[in-house]
Amino acid sequence: MSAVVSILDDNLGAGAAEFVRELEFPSESITVRELIRERVYQEVDDFNRILREQAKEPAPRMLVAPTETERRLNDHSDGQSVEVDWKRQFEIATDAYERRQILVLVGDRQTESLDETVELTRGVDVIFLRLMLLVGG
Repeated sequence: MSAVVSILDDNLGAGAAEFVRELEFPSESITVRELIRERVYQEVDDFNRILREQAKEPAPRMLVAPTETERRLNDHSDGQSVEVDWKRQFEIATDAYERRQILVLVGDRQTESLDETVELTRGVDVIFLRLMLLVGG
């Protein structure tokens, strides 16, 4: 049985979580790693599609932003662009998760590891909580 979940982004102190997208999974039981991989893959695919179409719409909000090098390479001023590598962005996202810079909450429960299996039941929200480092302390 497939599962459709709502993906929300949040950071502490910014108010309510912001809706990002819905994702569909072939199974209700997946790992946190698979959840992150699907989100990153879909976002990068959307971002690259916009680049290919040279659309003037703003880039989609992403869990992991392209690196400075990728942003420079994707500067449209010369008429050329290089697509963002979803595998590299996935590595960055999983590393941030392991360093606790990104927390993943499924329903009302915080996940603990990339290999943890979560159940995606109908209507469950998945929140990606991005923690910001404090400057100077």
